[in-house]
Amino acid sequence: MVKYILTTSELVKKYSGFFAVDGVTLSIPENKVYGLLGPNGAGKSTILKMLSGIARPTSGKITYEGRVWSRNDLGTISALIETPPLYGNLTAEDNLLVRAKALGIPKERICEVLETVELTNTGSKKAKRFSLGMKQRLGIALALLNKPKLMILDEPANGLDPIGIASLRQLIRSFPDQGITTIVSSHILSEIEHTVDYIGIISNGKLGYEGELPGGGSLETLFKEVVTHTPGRRGE
Repeated sequence: MVKYILTTSELVKKYSGFFAVDGVTLSIPENKVYGLLGPNGAGKSTILKMLSGIARPTSGKITYEGRVWSRNDLGTISALIETPPLYGNLTAEDNLLVRAKALGIPKERICEVLETVELTNTGSKKAKRFSLGMKQRLGIALALLNKPKLMILDEPANGLDPIGIASLRQLIRSFPDQGITTIVSSHILSEIEHTVDYIGIISNGKLGYEGELPGGGSLETLFKEVVTHTPGRRGE
């Protein structure tokens, strides 16, 4: 039987009568990588912002570990939404030290997460001189500091070169073995096929499909079918 770490029920987010998210019901399996897919503007980022406490739902329910989601759950939920929150003039270690002190996390944890994201050899190099891939991995290191049970990553592969994407994929695939469930949003279907176990496809703010990743390279066909046949957004 599949155990779900997080579910949503009829989740809605409206902005001035515009339904950015329209009645989305998700089920996120524990210790898996879940891909939230959809074209640009489909509502993926808005959903992730609600799951990570950045935005408040207009209506609907979020359940985390079998209970109604509350801000207290953010102690075991980490997110990397949009640009990594880095101090450009600080090293990787010092960026992590600032966050560790703010959260009351032992300094020893810094070495652990730097090793996890393969940034142990950056020395005195400042974050502003990092490649985009290194900045993404440092952002993920910040999110790993509190030993989360759930990691939320919004379009983490955007702008990365093929080597950076491959490195990120390997990192994300390692999380379930560490007891970390991961939700990753993307519109890069070829990469998602190599990264996730389950998918949800969002179009026009609605969930058009949810289930295991289809085999045989059929994700693109499924994606196009869902996007084509999902009704347009409601408005008031």
